[in-house]
Amino acid sequence: MSNKINFTKTSIETLPLPDAGKRADHWDIKTTGLALRVTSSGVKTFCVLRKVGGVLERVTLGRYPDMTVEMARKEAARINALIAQGINPNSDARALKTETTLQELFDDFLKNRRNRRGAYLSEKTKRSYRYDFGLYLAKWGNRQLSKFKDTDFGKLHTEIGKEHPTTANRVIAMASSLFGYAAERKLFRGENPAQGIKKFPENKRERFIQADELPSFFKAVTEEPNETIRDYILISLLTGARRSNVQEMQWVQLHLDRAEWRIPTTKNGTPQTVTLSPEAVEILRARQGCNETWVFPGTGATGHLVEPKKAWKRVLERAGLDNLRLHDLRRTLGSWQAKTGAILAIVGKSLNHKSVNTTAIYARLDLDPVRESV
Repeated sequence: MSNKINFTKTSIETLPLPDAGKRADHWDIKTTGLALRVTSSGVKTFCVLRKVGGVLERVTLGRYPDMTVEMARKEAARINALIAQGINPNSDARALKTETTLQELFDDFLKNRRNRRGAYLSEKTKRSYRYDFGLYLAKWGNRQLSKFKDTDFGKLHTEIGKEHPTTANRVIAMASSLFGYAAERKLFRGENPAQGIKKFPENKRERFIQADELPSFFKAVTEEPNETIRDYILISLLTGARRSNVQEMQWVQLHLDRAEWRIPTTKNGTPQTVTLSPEAVEILRARQGCNETWVFPGTGATGHLVEPKKAWKRVLERAGLDNLRLHDLRRTLGSWQAKTGAILAIVGKSLNHKSVNTTAIYARLDLDPVRESV
């Protein structure tokens, strides 16, 4: 390494040519490992020469002047970063020829990803992932995994977060999961580029149906001409179960004589036995015979009801209510349980919460106890 020079256009173009059949290496004084090999015919090629795991590796970068000094230094810095992570740059370079793209990773993720309990992703989760991927990440679908930088996802997070902070957090969490999965499957090496991005603060939703809103809400629901929609909304409110579980309710899960509904798998990964009120049992008995499998049948591919957004909008318009979502029915049950004196442990059990912190919100939703105390 005695031939150390400062790589510039002038210094490189004035280098003497070696004797016929010979070649000479010259080293850049500014970038570790960066060399320029010069042949007797005048061909000049940038390369990086470094030891990896005790073995000397030469990584060819490109020919001068097609590759400029600036380009060579930048690529050499990338190679040095790989070496610092224990990655053999030659192996990495060979892998790049068939390296997985983001789209290929996403497709494999949806097909083979399992949670901690060994279960595959639910169809609902897949639909959500496909929607977010198509909207925000598909533009990078053909990019190889090693080409991503943390700045890519940092900029994306900021861009989405200007109008939709919660969505921005969700998309980055999904991207981080994708690269984590790629690392597990040995499809990617290096730091997760979507990890460590500071999330936007999210305001927890506290909307539930207030006492003065209930009469108009019940009236609007009972006036709904579609009986399946009407019963679905009432059962959602009377059980406090999650939307997907109510939509996927099957007759085989119900034991009406015991007034119980056994949900085999819920969002938190555990089964749940829902206690049915007399009103809920009455509604369900009236629906017997509507479908062999599903309590709330639908016309789509799933066979059951899926997200009745238009019908829900009709109900709200008749009731004169706004800013109310289907999931708020679940919060409404928990809120009224707390309002009427149920301890948080009972509320949490009813809603199948794993953490008492999740249930704690119901203790502060209603202002009547505060008003009475004052």
